[in-house]
Amino acid sequence: MSSLSKFKKVAGISAFAFAAMTAANSVNAANWRYAHEEYEGDVQDVFAYDFKEYIEDNSDHTVQVFRFGELGESDDIMEQTQAGILNFVNQSPGFTGSLIPEAQIFFIPYLLPTDFETVIEFFNTSEAINEDFPELYAKNGLELLKMYPEGEMVVTLDEKATSPEDFNNKKIRVMTNPLLSETYEAFGATPTPLPWGEVYGALQTNMIQGQENPIFWIESGGLYEVSPNLIFTGHGWFTTAMMANKDFFDGLSDEDKELVRKAADYAYEEILVHIDGLADEALGKIQEASDEVTVTRLNEEQIQAFRDRAPQVEEAFIEMTGDSGEELLNQFKEDLKEVQSN
Repeated sequence: MSSLSKFKKVAGISAFAFAAMTAANSVNAANWRYAHEEYEGDVQDVFAYDFKEYIEDNSDHTVQVFRFGELGESDDIMEQTQAGILNFVNQSPGFTGSLIPEAQIFFIPYLLPTDFETVIEFFNTSEAINEDFPELYAKNGLELLKMYPEGEMVVTLDEKATSPEDFNNKKIRVMTNPLLSETYEAFGATPTPLPWGEVYGALQTNMIQGQENPIFWIESGGLYEVSPNLIFTGHGWFTTAMMANKDFFDGLSDEDKELVRKAADYAYEEILVHIDGLADEALGKIQEASDEVTVTRLNEEQIQAFRDRAPQVEEAFIEMTGDSGEELLNQFKEDLKEVQSN
């Protein structure tokens, strides 16, 4: 056989083998469905698309992302994830609280610091976040892949406020979360649970007089248009969690499990860069868009009046969650102490 014939034969076999391998990969390739709670360009959306980018750059799998409202609200997308209709979901512990009561810990006011660097160090190193929470989520059929902060919580009201007394008789929208309701009761307000889709209209018609969210969400949702007084109370950070249906995740090959974990790690690192300075940028956009907006940053003495009311929320958390909640709270405090001492 001539060298050319040999080459043609080898090339033919190689082409056949390559075609067979490609066909096998395309058979194994999956389209994974991922839903989150926010709009295009918001923090959860950026995280989802970073995750999608990593998966698609490093495998034959594809990821289909669904934004707020496309498959329903937060409760809907969680139900769909538990049912296996969705593979991945990004949901705030505020909504997960009915499923995992301990997840409400993030709504204990003044538990988390508001300093960006300290918050990030806490999420990176906390035993409660990285060891205890994955076990709690697993018991509910969810593989917790990442918990991450989105931004400092800011209250918006129909008028300026600097004290708990200024919150009296104010109906403030809360997520359907018993502990968040407890927090606003402690602050002197009337907590009013409402789905996110109804908040703008309820503010506009004075059905409610206020709400809380990170500043980027207040900007992207246009809430400042109908609730123009921004109050920085320093009481906490909005935290969210990205997770997978556990049966789906457990059924993945070791290679795909590693791929998913690396994609979540990649998205996490990218989102920390994204949120650094995001609040200032969003506030600038708000102030540029409206002359009616006021910004009130409480001083230490004013904050203390709110902080003095936090212990009753801690007590309510322990009542709701029992021994496991108390252990988690103690671990949270130990983790925070360690970060702050560093």
